[in-house]
Order: sequence, then C-alpha cells, then structure tokens
Amino acid sequence: MRPYILAETNWKAIKDQQVDIAILPWGATEAHNYHLPYGTDNMEAEAVAAEAARMAWEAGTRVMVLPVIPFGVNTGQADITLDINLNPSTQLAILGDIVEVLNRQGIHKLLVLNSHGGNDFKPMLRQLGLRYPDMFLLTTNWFLAADRRQFFDSPGDHADEMETSIMLHLRSDLVLPLSEAGAGREYKSRLTGIREGWAWSERLWSQVSDDTGIGDPAAATAEKGKAFFEATTQKIANLLTELAGVDNKNRYRRE
Repeated sequence: MRPYILAETNWKAIKDQQVDIAILPWGATEAHNYHLPYGTDNMEAEAVAAEAARMAWEAGTRVMVLPVIPFGVNTGQADITLDINLNPSTQLAILGDIVEVLNRQGIHKLLVLNSHGGNDFKPMLRQLGLRYPDMFLLTTNWFLAADRRQFFDSPGDHADEMETSIMLHLRSDLVLPLSEAGAGREYKSRLTGIREGWAWSERLWSQVSDDTGIGDPAAATAEKGKAFFEATTQKIANLLTELAGVDNKNRYRRE
C-alpha cells in the first residue's frame, strides 16, 4: 500500500492522515497511432503522478493522488473509433464537484495533472477559483515540465518519439513493434495564421493525420523514456514540495 495513492489506501489509515495537497491526474481515451494503446494518456498520468508524489512524500510533503479521470476533450476526433469525448462543460462539472469535496474537507490545494493536449483547465480553474476563494488551484501539463529537446530529436505532440519512449519505459508490453507504427506525418493547415501559430482552430484528426499520430516515433527507446520520466517527475515533485510551503493567502514574493 502506497499511503499517497488514494485508490490503494483505506479508511483505517486515512481517517487521521494529514493531506496538504491533492493531485488529480486527468487523461483521455483515444487512438495513439497504430502502435500505442488507447489508454496511453491515462497510464502516463498515473505513473507521473505516483512517482512525483512518492518523491514529494519522502521529502515530507503530505500529498494524495486521486484516481485518474480517463476521458478528455476529443471533440476533433468524433469519427475516430471509440475516441471518447467529454465536453469542456462536462469536465467543469466533474472538476467542480471534486473541488467542492476538497474545500469542504479542508484540503485547500489541488494540482490538476494534465496528460492530454485537448484538455484545457485554465478557464475552469479561473471560474472555480472565484467560487472557492480558499482553494489554491493549479494545473500543469506533465509533458511540458522538462525540456524535451534535451532528450528527443523528432518533434511531435501525439504518439511521437517522446510519448512512445515513455510508454516503452512504462509499459513496453503494450507497445507494438515500431515497424508497425505509422510515420506520424502532420498535414499543415491551408491558413497562414494557423501555420505561423498566431491563429488557432481545432485539428480534425482524420484530416491532419493518416494514423492519428503527430510526430515520427521511429527513434523512440525505453532509455530515452526513462531519462525524460525521471527529469519530469523530479520537477513535479519539486513543485509539490514548494506548493506545500506556500500560504494560500500569501502566494507572491515581495522582493
């Protein structure tokens, strides 16, 4: 039993246990090229949350990892078989109920650990922050915590070299041989503003990619995944430790 994983602990242990920070991993259920499983985002979120929590716990930070939310915003993938969509309004309702529980029970710090590019929790946390002013609500995309350029050569953002390497490290038993993966080619928008990055429209995945991947996974290795995972979880553990020491009513340095 890991005392910082809610799903593994029990009432006998937890009823008198101090909890300073809750961590909510949030993933998605969707296709990841041909070679990675539909649950990739969820497995990554759970593993990153657990390892970061372990390091923070051993440093004296009283954290609790909540069960992963396994569905994300997949509105641009409506025609990809069994890509399960939660609308942002549904996510807000779920997140709001969880924040209400934490606030009522005196757990006033929550980190939403995001594992899916289609999820955007910032506007939700803005709205919930007004409703629950005693809460310190923050979010991070775990895959941005460490500089991937130090670990990987091929750019991408979905079932790419980075994500494939992570899964080779975490769950190689669920990764097909890379010879079976698609190339992860991304077809670029016809609009200049989108190509240059100053305009945005949701990607329609059946048009933007032949295989649901964005980024070539061919150079992925478990060794690269391990190094990136360790760097990432250490940074998130440091974030948790810093968060534990911050007074919710005095969040900013005055120097």
